[in-house]
Amino acid sequence: QVDLVESGGGLVQPGGSLTLSCVATNTFFNRAVMHWHRQAPGKQRDLVASITPDGNPAYTDSVKGRFTISRDNAKNTVYLQMNSLRPEDTAVYYCNAQDFSNGMNYWGEGTLVTVSS
Repeated sequence: QVDLVESGGGLVQPGGSLTLSCVATNTFFNRAVMHWHRQAPGKQRDLVASITPDGNPAYTDSVKGRFTISRDNAKNTVYLQMNSLRPEDTAVYYCNAQDFSNGMNYWGEGTLVTVSS
């Protein structure tokens, strides 16, 4: 069973934009804190952005002002709008849901974002 399905990755030039989407296939979405993480080749997986069930966002410093996380609870979907992309943003981006009502943690399989000229 796949609980989270990401899409929207691809190749983009520096300075370009991409929007990632993550659809939850289970009923936990509306009560879950949703996160986007990323993992660059040879590096650890890092938290990029988070959003609470009522829509409060938070970002790691390196993406503030460039990335925007949002969610549509009616569509069970969380988005990551990425602008002014840099080569160092190249990574596999993972969607993650934390359901604090039962301690469950769900992960997607990731989508690759490559920023290169």
